[in-house]
Formats: sequence, C-alpha cells, structure tokens
Amino acid sequence: MILYHGSNIEIRVPDLRHSRFNVDFGRGFYTTPIYNQAVKWCGKFKRRGEEGIVSCYEFDENAYNECRMLAFESYSEEWLDFILNCRSGKDTSDYDIVTGGVANDKVFNTVELYFDGLIDKAEAISRLRYEKPNLQICLRTEDILKKYLHFKGSERV
Repeated sequence: MILYHGSNIEIRVPDLRHSRFNVDFGRGFYTTPIYNQAVKWCGKFKRRGEEGIVSCYEFDENAYNECRMLAFESYSEEWLDFILNCRSGKDTSDYDIVTGGVANDKVFNTVELYFDGLIDKAEAISRLRYEKPNLQICLRTEDILKKYLHFKGSERV
C-alpha cells in the first residue's frame, strides 16, 4: 500500500522524536493513502511561506495482522472519545497503529464545540454523521516505522 505524509521537508526516515502530543490519535507519524489529503496537510506550511513536500512510502500491510491496531470505520462516539483523550493528553492506550477519520476544518469545529461543552456528545455525533471521513493512519511506535514503512520518494507541491 502507498502512504503519503505532508510536511515542509522531505522525511526519508520517519521517527517519533519529532511528533507532537495532543493530536487526533496521539503521538505518532501521520500518513494517509489519499494523496490529496497529504497535499492539504502541506497547506499550513505553505500559508507560512514554507515549502510543501509530500513524502511517499510503501507500507507493508502485514503490519495490520502483526501489531496492536485500532480502526475507526466512521465518526462515532468511540472515535470522539479517543480523540478527546488524545488531544487532552490522557491517552494511555498501547496501539501500534490507529486509523480513522481526519478532523478536518468542518469536523474540527464540531469536535471543538463538544470539547468546550457547547454541544453534547449526541449532537456532535449527529453533526458528524453527514461528513465523509478522510483517512489518516497514525503509526505510533518506532518498531512499526522501521519494519513496515519504506521511503519511496517525495515531491514539492
């Protein structure tokens, strides 16, 4: 499977040292099989006057059978709870890989309203039900990065 990562630099050897805490699926290296999604991730760098670079990787899907994985097929209460725990720094799970929807601008606004207590969980899920999730794959351990993800190249966007 081909995966992409959008950044301001080419990343030949992904690692977790440069990953952020308190993001959707916790600390990890975020990829997507959707090229246009990776290009969108470059947008924040380009808006700051930096380059946008999409790095491309071959991902060995055997990882899905050989590691601890959590997959969200849609926006759901479980997805919302997991995002809340990760973004608030309370994630204690030991998943190697987490896959699921991206909190894009529209989804992020709903999630923020829920986090701020302005809407309840039922209302948040009701709003998210109509959103088609993009897909992010968060690789959360160095072992997964080294064993299953192999750099293929990059391009400026």
